[in-house]
Amino acid sequence: MLTDTSTLRAHGIQLIGPAAGSLVRPDHARILTGEALAFVADLVRTFRPTVEGLLAARVERQLAIDERARRGEPLLGFLPETRHIREADWKCGRLPSDLRDRRVEITGPVDRKMVINALNSGAKVFMADFEDATSPTWDNLISGQVNLADAVRRDITFEQNGKRYHLADRTATLVVRPRGWHLPEAHILIDGEVAPGALVDFGLYMFHNAAELPARGTGPYFYLPKLESHTEARLWNLVFLHAQAKLGLPVGTIKATVLIETLPAAFEMDEILYELRDHAAGLNCGRWDYIFSFIKKHRASATALLPDRAQVTMDKGFLRAYSRRLIEVCHRRGVHAMGGMAAQIPIKDDALANDAALARVRADKLREVTDGHDGTWVAHPGLVPVALEIFDAHMPNENQIEVPRDPSGVFARDLLVPHTGTRTLDGLRLNVRVGIQYVEAWLRGQGCVPLYNLMEDAATAEISRAQVWQWLAQGVTLDGGQVMSRALYDQVVDEELQRVRGEIGEARFTTGRFAEARALFDQLATARDFQEFLTVPAYARAIAPVTPPS
Repeated sequence: MLTDTSTLRAHGIQLIGPAAGSLVRPDHARILTGEALAFVADLVRTFRPTVEGLLAARVERQLAIDERARRGEPLLGFLPETRHIREADWKCGRLPSDLRDRRVEITGPVDRKMVINALNSGAKVFMADFEDATSPTWDNLISGQVNLADAVRRDITFEQNGKRYHLADRTATLVVRPRGWHLPEAHILIDGEVAPGALVDFGLYMFHNAAELPARGTGPYFYLPKLESHTEARLWNLVFLHAQAKLGLPVGTIKATVLIETLPAAFEMDEILYELRDHAAGLNCGRWDYIFSFIKKHRASATALLPDRAQVTMDKGFLRAYSRRLIEVCHRRGVHAMGGMAAQIPIKDDALANDAALARVRADKLREVTDGHDGTWVAHPGLVPVALEIFDAHMPNENQIEVPRDPSGVFARDLLVPHTGTRTLDGLRLNVRVGIQYVEAWLRGQGCVPLYNLMEDAATAEISRAQVWQWLAQGVTLDGGQVMSRALYDQVVDEELQRVRGEIGEARFTTGRFAEARALFDQLATARDFQEFLTVPAYARAIAPVTPPS
């Protein structure tokens, strides 16, 4: 049961807002035990100063990147001080048996129905996402922990409209993505200060499941998001070592795959794996956040303007280079090189459009498997058979780690080559329409949103608002001759919101949070200075007001 408030406070732990008192749901009590919260508090006390230092280092690094951009110098390069790591011959630790074949992974939020359907989807791995696909309301996060604990014990069911959902005999391997280092958990104070969301998500999952998972022939496996340097990977490795020691687990029980979804991380892939080598399971091409990061890191540059986001594809430019380098690095170090997301949703009422969408998915997955990727991501169960068909045909073994290939020869300059193409009014409209609708859903507690036959998460909204900001900041001329200005932006927002009103209906529009979503999107897209993450100010709006009880 949940330890009483006075006892928690005596140990420096405070639950506030909807986390406090009578507002805690009964099924949450088995997650929010005094012992579990004490484990989280220990992680926070041990590592919060390092988290804060690394976040400050990000700011300093961005300022240095901005200065290089103003001088016309390359923004980033391979680190000279870690050259010995890149050139040395070393391998990561042995992969567990249930992580050797990862040819198709499905991702999604941690709501109960999704967890069951994803585990039953036929994919090899399900990444349960506390980050970009989950709006971090308190109920979403703690209910997600309940759902995963039940799934680990194969005791998860769900009933809806007379239908009962339960786990099949064979299910995907469960991997969990906690929040990134930059995201707080405002409902938990440790010694009067907000806890890092990453340590809350990781700590609660580890405490409740770390013993149960090995007993069932698997382990505590994680995806690590938004890392910007090998020093941030080093912090995760220290967290892993600390948690394993506290819980009596051997070193290397935890396995982690790192999403390479920031531009700086692409220059430190070897170093990131080296820091995590006892715990490393691979790297993943987090393509959508990577596009966002490319724009963000080039915020002071006028020479890296991207075209419409639909034209920023994996077969060219900086995305092609980073995908090839990721494969080379991972296979040299003995771990998986995971491909990117297929966000398409099957289109049930338009066969021609559905066929065209599936053809794009097949082409993307064929590129990945023939390049050497060991697996790929999909966002919808309907795409699992499509991706499996491609990988089964071209990857007969569990993975391609040992398949000999010519070195890719990717150089630092290749990782900075922007895509060429057109910047259009239609592209601007799509960014506005998708971005605002996603933010509105996020504010209502929905982090995974179907929009225009794609399953969108926070990364899409980040690209949308970042690209609008970039075009505005640089005053670009669109392909139709319109000069990007605040007046044009305001006109487009007005028109696109009218379109959305017509698409979703008056009742849904007026009862939603579109005014707040527009205000936030406006704030981010038109600001003088680029805001690092959309989800930070959005979180403040979504949970406000959260104040400690008197």
